[in-house]
Amino acid sequence: MLSKKSIRQSFVLQLVLASIILIVIFSFILYSYIKISIYKDLTKSLKDKAALVAVEKSSDLNKIEKFSFESSLKAQNEIVKTIILKDVKSKISFKPSIKHNIHYLTIYYPYNEKKSLFISITKNISDTNKLLNEIQTNIITINFIMLFLILFYALFLSRMLLLPIKSLTMKLANMNESFLQKIDPKTLPIEFIPLGKSINNLVQRIQTFTRYQKELFIGASHELKTPLAVMKTKNEVTLLKPRDTQRYKDALKENILTINEMNKMISNILEIGRQESAQFEEPIEIDLIKFLEERANNFKILAYQEEKKFHISISPQKYILKTQPTLLVHILQNFVQNAIKFTPRGKTISILAKEIEQGYQIEILDEGRGIDEGKDLFAPFKRFGNKSGAGLGLFLAKGAANALNITISIHNRKNASGAVATILIPRKKITKN
Repeated sequence: MLSKKSIRQSFVLQLVLASIILIVIFSFILYSYIKISIYKDLTKSLKDKAALVAVEKSSDLNKIEKFSFESSLKAQNEIVKTIILKDVKSKISFKPSIKHNIHYLTIYYPYNEKKSLFISITKNISDTNKLLNEIQTNIITINFIMLFLILFYALFLSRMLLLPIKSLTMKLANMNESFLQKIDPKTLPIEFIPLGKSINNLVQRIQTFTRYQKELFIGASHELKTPLAVMKTKNEVTLLKPRDTQRYKDALKENILTINEMNKMISNILEIGRQESAQFEEPIEIDLIKFLEERANNFKILAYQEEKKFHISISPQKYILKTQPTLLVHILQNFVQNAIKFTPRGKTISILAKEIEQGYQIEILDEGRGIDEGKDLFAPFKRFGNKSGAGLGLFLAKGAANALNITISIHNRKNASGAVATILIPRKKITKN
């Protein structure tokens, strides 16, 4: 009924084991309490009897012994004697004994300390022991009954606790790339709400990935089909009638330029494939500050080559981050390359990195014309402005950000011309050293 790796089995075994331990401890305490209480009453009655006999100092102890022996066997099963005990301290003591399978309890009560005289009263306690044995048997029987009840209760409780997991499992089992449905957290127990939210985040990421993949496929087909159709038309027109050598050369040069653009596009599409492979890289710890400074110095060289200024401001001195560096480079590189591309000559590109309340923030600022904030800048094959490109850079950056679970955004600068691209790494992802 239960497999070796079953969560339900583990829960049932732990609950039953804990219950057995508690029942055994409680039963032991209960039996000990009952036994102590019974013996306490028994010893008290013997003390009272011995004290009563000791008070009768003027009486003949032999007569007392004879009277008590004959009468007590029928009434209270008690035998009264006066004995002399040597080398014994003057204190009340008790001694259990067994004779002919009959249990006795004897009290030694000091009568004359100078002569070491003690009053001895022996009582038959077989009925008391029999009562204790019956109590012990009843407790053990009740324990076994409780054990079976706990086992059935544990099976029932574990089944009830697993119902939300089974419900989630069925919903996930019915999902595929064509049918992705989010889970309503309100229908889940409080303990499962974080799990439901995590599943919804995963579904959202899958939906975004699937949508972008479809857009990428459609966009790639369109972007490659159009230049091929243009090349075919140009070739057909060129071959309609004889032309001079220069016209043929011009047509071939135009075709070569088109092929180069197509190669760039194909390279970007291949880059998407490499990025998806990079998502399976093992995260490693890096010094985020050192990582940013090394990349920023490389970007500074590119900016200076295009006669543009480059400003860097990074703090604090050290931050240790566990991440996938290849994906982080994709994001940073695309943002900085766009900033360099759209910034006019003589203007400044800035990288500002610092710690904020939400985590660690990296901003890349340019002094270009800005962006249209009403458009989806991260969609594939979307080109903005008059700059050339395949329109896949920001799409790649968004995919890398989703894989790293970090937030990226682009918006216009408030107090200056240009745009600012923001990378926000949540605080929980970063450890300060």
